[in-house]
Amino acid sequence: MHEAIALPAWVGIAYLIAGVCFILALRGLSSPATSRRGNRLGMFGMTVAVGTTLLTHDIASLPEILVAIAIGGGIGLFTAKKIAMTDMPQLVAGFHSLVGLAAVLVAAAAYLNPVAFGIADPLTGLIHSASRVEMALGVAIGAITFSGSIIAFLKLAGKMSGKPILLPGRHVLNLGILAAIVGLIGWFMVDQSAWIFWTITLLSFVIGFLLIVPIGGADMPVVVSMLNSYSGWAAAAMGFTLGNTAMIITGALVGSSGAILSYIMCRAMNRSFISVIAGGFGGDAGAGPAAAATDRPWKRGSAEDAAFLMQQAEQVIIVPGYGMAVAQAQHALREMGDLLKKEGVRVKYAIHPVAGRMPGHMNVLLAEANVPYDDVFELEDINGEFAQTDVAFVIGANDVTNPAAKTDKSSPIYGMPVLDVEKAKTVLFVKRSMGGVGYAGVDNSVFYMDNTMMLLADAKKMVDDIVKAMAH
Repeated sequence: MHEAIALPAWVGIAYLIAGVCFILALRGLSSPATSRRGNRLGMFGMTVAVGTTLLTHDIASLPEILVAIAIGGGIGLFTAKKIAMTDMPQLVAGFHSLVGLAAVLVAAAAYLNPVAFGIADPLTGLIHSASRVEMALGVAIGAITFSGSIIAFLKLAGKMSGKPILLPGRHVLNLGILAAIVGLIGWFMVDQSAWIFWTITLLSFVIGFLLIVPIGGADMPVVVSMLNSYSGWAAAAMGFTLGNTAMIITGALVGSSGAILSYIMCRAMNRSFISVIAGGFGGDAGAGPAAAATDRPWKRGSAEDAAFLMQQAEQVIIVPGYGMAVAQAQHALREMGDLLKKEGVRVKYAIHPVAGRMPGHMNVLLAEANVPYDDVFELEDINGEFAQTDVAFVIGANDVTNPAAKTDKSSPIYGMPVLDVEKAKTVLFVKRSMGGVGYAGVDNSVFYMDNTMMLLADAKKMVDDIVKAMAH
């Protein structure tokens, strides 16, 4: 880390306070009950860090900084107000791309004017060896984060297919490019030629694209978490280049927590972390049988049928998925749950670790609808209860309830733990039509089981109709 001047003691204390706030923010965000407090602590810590940096670093003129803050803050405020909860995964991926791009731009600025950044000899203009490593790592990780996040955004937004796009010899190609990047970073330590720096940047943009393209929709929540980790490490590397303690602390916290979350999610999905980031897990399996499978016999039910079955039940487990998010049905779902509770029915919500398209997506939606935290259970805590449950009410959750994950080795989702909804006495499955498949492109055999009743409609409309039927 390189400081042009000695900073007052209070600066270190301020950055320490900011760091503590960031740690407490992460702790708060680990539970829905404390998430708001955690969010506020994070905002306070960031305000302290930014304010301290502005007071102690001669970065630019104050009017320029205020204009930049106003522009960025205005765009952020507009985006936050406009964005729907269903679009939150691609928004997060988009934000990660901006963090990566910021790291690339900072590294480029530092390379083009190293003396101003205090990382080079003022007489010779030679960049210090340590700063070259920091700069090269920052631009490499930032570029990977940027291009990878763009692909993730396009996949999550439906602009690209969620199926794995497998290039021939992709693993050899990826390893070759990564080896070239590492070799060039080593070379950059002894030779700061422009072509080396820009080649590292270009190759990093390419490898970010190649790493994410072959990853299928079923693994996309892990990708979002992984890119979050990358963005943190990019920020930390730039923190060393800029000599900014707050950036180092923040980046390290984001990077390490994102990596830990990715690892936890891979374990929950029975995935190898290496296989996911290498890309194309299960990609050799196709989803061709899905169309033919819809010709199998299945039973269709109505809102009145569903209302009657759930009112007669002792326990109902509700399994929300991305279809619920798309229809914005969480508020109607909570109203349905409240009506069932009034009639003495035990109501629980089962959340799969990767339900939706980003970590915690379903938890956020249910919390938004004021579903009690005590009613929400993770997969490992509730999966054993389906066999003693009268009704499993599945609303838009296809891949995470698919038994093929347990039985079909050719399936893209094979090996991923799923919710055992088929063991319930009755399965009510809300779905738009029988023709669609989940994000992983795999049909679900639960649709055709004797104990399953398909409720084909928009998720919100179906739940609203069920609520009306219960009220009569």
